[in-house]
Amino acid sequence: MGARTLLFEIGTEELPSSFVEAALQALPDLVAARLDERRIAHGAVRALGTPRRLAILALDVSETQSDVDEEVVGPPETAAFKDGKPTRAAEAFAEKLGVALTSLAVVAKEASGKQRAGRFVVGRKIERGGPAQDLLGELLGSAAAKIPFRKSMRWGSGDATFGRPVQWLVALFGSEEIDLSFAGVRSGRVSRGHRFLAPARFELESADAYAGTLRRHHVLVDPEERASAMMEAVSTAARALGGLHDEDTMLVMENTSLVEWPHVVAGSFDPRFLALPAAVIRSVARGHQRYFCVQKDQDTLLPHYLAVANTALAPAKVKLGNDRVMRARLADAEFFFEEDKKADLESRLEKTGTIVFHARLGTVRDKVARVEALCGEIATRLSVADVAPVLRAAHLAKFDLVSLMVGEFPELQGHMGRAYARHAGEAEAICDAIRDHYRPVHATDDVPPSDVSRIVALADRLDTLTGCFAIGLAPTGAADPFGLRRACIAILRILLDVGAADRRYGELCVADLVGLAHDRLSGGGDGGGRRLDLGRAETIEKVREFAKERLRGVLAQRSTPGVADALLAGYTHRAGRDEAVVDFPALSAARARGLHAAVIAGSPWLATAKAVGKRLSGISKNTPPVLHPAAAFARTEADAAKNRPILDLVGELDAVTRALDTDDAVDRALEVLPKVANGLERVFVSTLVNDPADDLTPRRLEVLSYGAACMMRVCDFTRLLQSAG
Repeated sequence: MGARTLLFEIGTEELPSSFVEAALQALPDLVAARLDERRIAHGAVRALGTPRRLAILALDVSETQSDVDEEVVGPPETAAFKDGKPTRAAEAFAEKLGVALTSLAVVAKEASGKQRAGRFVVGRKIERGGPAQDLLGELLGSAAAKIPFRKSMRWGSGDATFGRPVQWLVALFGSEEIDLSFAGVRSGRVSRGHRFLAPARFELESADAYAGTLRRHHVLVDPEERASAMMEAVSTAARALGGLHDEDTMLVMENTSLVEWPHVVAGSFDPRFLALPAAVIRSVARGHQRYFCVQKDQDTLLPHYLAVANTALAPAKVKLGNDRVMRARLADAEFFFEEDKKADLESRLEKTGTIVFHARLGTVRDKVARVEALCGEIATRLSVADVAPVLRAAHLAKFDLVSLMVGEFPELQGHMGRAYARHAGEAEAICDAIRDHYRPVHATDDVPPSDVSRIVALADRLDTLTGCFAIGLAPTGAADPFGLRRACIAILRILLDVGAADRRYGELCVADLVGLAHDRLSGGGDGGGRRLDLGRAETIEKVREFAKERLRGVLAQRSTPGVADALLAGYTHRAGRDEAVVDFPALSAARARGLHAAVIAGSPWLATAKAVGKRLSGISKNTPPVLHPAAAFARTEADAAKNRPILDLVGELDAVTRALDTDDAVDRALEVLPKVANGLERVFVSTLVNDPADDLTPRRLEVLSYGAACMMRVCDFTRLLQSAG
């Protein structure tokens, strides 16, 4: 049975960048799923594409469907036969399988999964595989119809919808054409090159020759190859201008999806515009133009930019047009900047009283007052010596929202606050905090770098998160207009990332912080009372549950979903008490790293820990945890000898799980756990721990229940192995 490469290319009018990215992500799974459904074996399925074409290459696609020979369970015996004669249910089952009634059998089945126990009619489904080529046309057309686009369109008199009108189709199985029709276009082997550099149509000899043939026609159809060539040209051009190119993943992705054969055009602007903050120039360059800035460092730009064009024809004309656009946009920004600098900071702050944050939560000015008060509370818990910079940064954190520049470029909030605060002579730490309290802005962004910015960042998001939950604005489905998911993840990341090295942040309790934010909102503190739907305790619980799911995602990214589930089902031991993991997320980071290493290494003791954990969990459900002293079992030498192994093992487990807040502490605990788990397993085998005739049994069970709690300080081992992936 041979195998060939399968090619399917959909040629279109120019697709928007976001359409290309979404389609290329979806295509491999769409095609692979349909190949699997039709029992056509295959190798890797890759998506290729540009703004003018979407394509898949599936390697090692079998020329023949695989055969089917399997037992199929049909209706219960009682439904299939009546008075010893087959009913219509039996006849229909035989017709479905394509077999004679006499070939059916009645078999007793045990319960398994969705299969309930009982006697059922069974038959064998036997189907010989046919040629794959006969199925590929329908398969590819079905996949094309399911490509997701944010908006689709119809054209002409047809009923088909697609991201943009379909112009041509290529479908090849090896070197043979596949006959299919989609969106009113019939497939063939004729493709098209670059619109300007190689506009002639040409035939493809085979699927394997696809990428190379298009390259000769000035189309880099592989996005990775195109991005690499583009960024090499960008880097070369930046060095020629005496600097480095702007690092921005979004720019790379968007420009890659906007061109077929990247060509870099270097543009320039009047050096006077360098008086603008670097963030402003970047925003202008990136916003609509998708240009790369040329820089010396993050805060020092050169009066140049780099545009990625789809053609090397007439670069001087391209540069001229680009320069005009940049000059006009920068001139607007310069006007806004100069006008904004004329207003003092306090007048700007007062104007935030005209911006409604939410009808029930007040204005932005009201929010600032609450955040200031909350910053003071958090700073106290962190033992910050000088609280004045924190309070000043909180006071000024939102004043730039009413500036002309942020009105035109909303993405510059924080950046402009920093620039205007600097102009007004504020301390550098305060200026940086005005910008950095928005961090992390996205998943790969760093957390704020200083105590001042971290405290303002925490307080700002806690006020938003708590306030919205307290008035019933929890996110539902995809609707999250106040960005509560992002706010919660940002809080957790600050606590986790900073708490890994700074014990003070590890001691911050999420429930306590939410309670403080609720006090500011309800009037229990200094924030001026508002009528809320939920009280303090109920709001804390709602936010806790919300944060728990977000924490699961963060921990799963840093370890595995199984490790995250096991950790969240356990406890964090702190100050002599077992607390919910979500309340002290920073203290779970070290445990996540250690457990992840053990799971990846396939440590054999984990299976023992699971079994022991299950036994201890059963005991702890009905027995309170108490670590009795050895004297409680010293009535006789026999009693002491019987219970000493349990006391020693649980005592050792207690000692190594009391402070799992560093990598070293976790490593020590994980070194001891195999010994403890194996020892407790031997105890369960050799000792009747729940001996009804022994009046010391209640105490022994209480000690074992305490051991269960000690294991849960690490994680719930029963969950760890159930979902380790």
